[in-house]
Amino acid sequence: MRITPQTELRQRVAGLQAEMARHDFDAVLMVQNADLFYFTGSIQQGMLYVPAQGEPLYMVRKDHSRARMESGLKEVVPLRSPKDVLGILAEHGLSMPQRLGMELDVLPVLTHQRLLKALGDCPYGDATPLIRTVRAVKSDYEIGILKDAALILGRVHRRAGEVIREGMTDLELAAELEFEARKAGHQGMIRMRSFNNELFYAHVFSGPDSAVPTYCDTPLGGMGLNPSFPQGTSYKKIRANEPITVDFGGAFDGYIVDQTRMFCVGGLPEQLIKAYDDMRAIQEHAKQIAVPGASWGGVYDSCMELAADLGYADHFMGARGAQVSFIGHGVGVELDEYPFIARGFHDYALMENMVFAFEPKAVYPGVGAVGIENTFWVAADGLKHITFADEDLVVI
Repeated sequence: MRITPQTELRQRVAGLQAEMARHDFDAVLMVQNADLFYFTGSIQQGMLYVPAQGEPLYMVRKDHSRARMESGLKEVVPLRSPKDVLGILAEHGLSMPQRLGMELDVLPVLTHQRLLKALGDCPYGDATPLIRTVRAVKSDYEIGILKDAALILGRVHRRAGEVIREGMTDLELAAELEFEARKAGHQGMIRMRSFNNELFYAHVFSGPDSAVPTYCDTPLGGMGLNPSFPQGTSYKKIRANEPITVDFGGAFDGYIVDQTRMFCVGGLPEQLIKAYDDMRAIQEHAKQIAVPGASWGGVYDSCMELAADLGYADHFMGARGAQVSFIGHGVGVELDEYPFIARGFHDYALMENMVFAFEPKAVYPGVGAVGIENTFWVAADGLKHITFADEDLVVI
């Protein structure tokens, strides 16, 4: 079991406190699991109180002894009820905040109201942009874990080439790959921040299924097994001469990377082979322009322009009418972190050690989809690969 080093936690808290000073917050209160893990090293049920200066306070309802073991924070204290929060703060020399930051993007309304009541209805604001900004720039420690997660996806890619055969179902293929990933240490849980966005391991589908749109904010959807989870793999059988997409999230020790590779049995039509080559060309273009200081929206616009010039205006990042407005998304503790290589984000700049997945994909309804995805970290001279599996189309 990997325990987040105390030096990492201190650096993260210091980064948040610097953001708090810039945005006039006296304290930030967090309860969401991903944020708790990032700032405490634990997700035991409770809340983290970060004052503008001084030590953060992790108040834990269940289980305090395990939180004490897992977290490197100095102050980890038991909590019986939100009603006790003010008293606990006073015991640690912390006064009532004049302006409190909360995770308003993910906090349920009833929980929000209960916390405000416990804190005397103090003035509050949304601390989510501050939290996400701090989390966007990864440390060497975090990039090391992300590289470990990528090793799992290397094994998944090799296994796919070994087991794919005509006549097997997409579900059978997905099960083989999930089993391989699990044996390699995949944690199973892939966290997403956006409301009602969910993912189970991966999207594995073949032929026309990969071009079926669905509710989640992804360029590829898939039929899924039933309407309760209408995405990803289905009972469809793999046939010769159709694209097989393995879009897999590798999750290890709390961190996630994303990778897509293409397979087929026998070969693909020329149209799809060309489209796959062009998606790789768009990825190469992004690798040249996504340097520190480049705007997220500027990278998106440039890649969209190239896709249109190559003839994919109606097929890029979804079929016409179902296209998403991004090409890349940050990864880390969650699958949808900063930065967003997306429409409109022109006031946000890439910084060294930001990490994101870039996924240009071409979608043809009734035929299928092709594309590439890799996870990169931003270095001084451009993007560096974290995922590394061979990018060539694998023909079985």
